[in-house]
Amino acid sequence: MPHLPNAVMWSIPAFVLLAVVEMVSYRFHPDDDAEGYAAKDAATSVTMGLGSLVFDLLWKIPIVAIYAAIYELTPLHVPVVWWTLPLMLLAQDFFYYWSHRGHHVIRILWACHVVHHSSRKFNFTTALRQPWTTWTVWPFYVPMIALGVHPAAVAFCSSVNLVYQFWIHTERIGNLPRPVEFVFNTPSHHRVHHASQGGYLDRNFGGILIVWDRLFGSFVPETDRPVYGLTKNIDTYNPLRVATHEYAAIARDIAAARDWRERAGRVFRGPGWQPATAPEAGLPEAGSPEAGPEAGRPEPVGESVR
Repeated sequence: MPHLPNAVMWSIPAFVLLAVVEMVSYRFHPDDDAEGYAAKDAATSVTMGLGSLVFDLLWKIPIVAIYAAIYELTPLHVPVVWWTLPLMLLAQDFFYYWSHRGHHVIRILWACHVVHHSSRKFNFTTALRQPWTTWTVWPFYVPMIALGVHPAAVAFCSSVNLVYQFWIHTERIGNLPRPVEFVFNTPSHHRVHHASQGGYLDRNFGGILIVWDRLFGSFVPETDRPVYGLTKNIDTYNPLRVATHEYAAIARDIAAARDWRERAGRVFRGPGWQPATAPEAGLPEAGSPEAGPEAGRPEPVGESVR
């Protein structure tokens, strides 16, 4: 078994130091065009981050067991040496892209990831606002295990990816040189990802590299100033509500659903999905040329947000 460090745990002192430096920079060099910091918001983000460390330990128990079983069954075993680690990091970043994209377009997965987007600020503490239900992430990395990458190596690569993404959660860094912006995920690209306006929604999913977004059609450059948060903000600093509000909304929508097809849609379709309603007598059916764009789209029962 390879002995690889947890990059996140080793980086915590740097996270704290950089967040303090950023706070001080806003104190002495305020920016009217930036969101800056709010004490309650930052405290919630830090609390979510600390909580995620605890819950991740719990989720690791069954996930490590599954990964270990797959690794034992595969005839392939990739050695962890100096030249394979960069390839593993590249592969992990590729699967991270699809995991991240999936967590935006499938509602039950979004219920986990929405936590990270729930702040209306964008600063280094926003990077710490992590979910407590990351049990939805592990299936995306099964191909790496099946191809012979040791589970500990996958965990190490994931921690490196997460550490990299810390520094891109800031408004204090503008555009970087063009070659960097073309290849890597940067603060400019990630500001777009955290924005809530229509043209920016569900874009720029990359972790370390932005080339995946360029290849798979999800890249959008930063032009207009981003508006951070959700399309329907939850207006709470309660960590428990932040962690669970979308699961509660899904439960309410399932309870109010008319049939099993709608129940499945509330769970597995997109966060904004609404079922078409049956046409009333004398009214055009939803989707027909006579119907308006919102016909057949009732108001959501729960609080599904984007």
